[in-house]
Amino acid sequence: MSATHWVRDGGLDREALIPALQSFLGSLIRAGHFDLRVEVQPRPADAPHDVEEPELTVNFRGRDSELLLERHGELLRALEHVALRVLRLDPHYFDHIRFDCEGYRAARIAELKLAAEAAAARVKQSRAPYRFNPMEPRERRVLHLALKNDSAVRTASEGEGDLRAVVIYPA
Repeated sequence: MSATHWVRDGGLDREALIPALQSFLGSLIRAGHFDLRVEVQPRPADAPHDVEEPELTVNFRGRDSELLLERHGELLRALEHVALRVLRLDPHYFDHIRFDCEGYRAARIAELKLAAEAAAARVKQSRAPYRFNPMEPRERRVLHLALKNDSAVRTASEGEGDLRAVVIYPA
């Protein structure tokens, strides 16, 4: 399948993509002998389009959930990576799909937003920059978006590769 097969009118073609995701993940779960159930949920029509509400959320539940969440969700992220590559989805649309397990990623986004707000308050008070630990691109994006409307601070990603981190500066 071509990457454009999954896109229609500038968004994901949910009618084509959801069954393909369910089929691939179902096969993967069976082959790995995981005790997991997968559900692919589209974003509600009335929900705003942003990083917290992607077009599709792939939720895993079951006895083997803890395996997906070990090491800060390493296997969950790996499943997401493999699925997006197997489907040959254009990288532009990677942020339109979020893999989650037992609410882990949703809770992480809330945690990152809270951390961004606390760090911004610290920067405003101290007038000194605050540097977060290195993190993956999607998590850095959450920090940037959480503070984009705060005119008292500005954010920047600095560093290279796996050492890339968000720094908050006074405006």
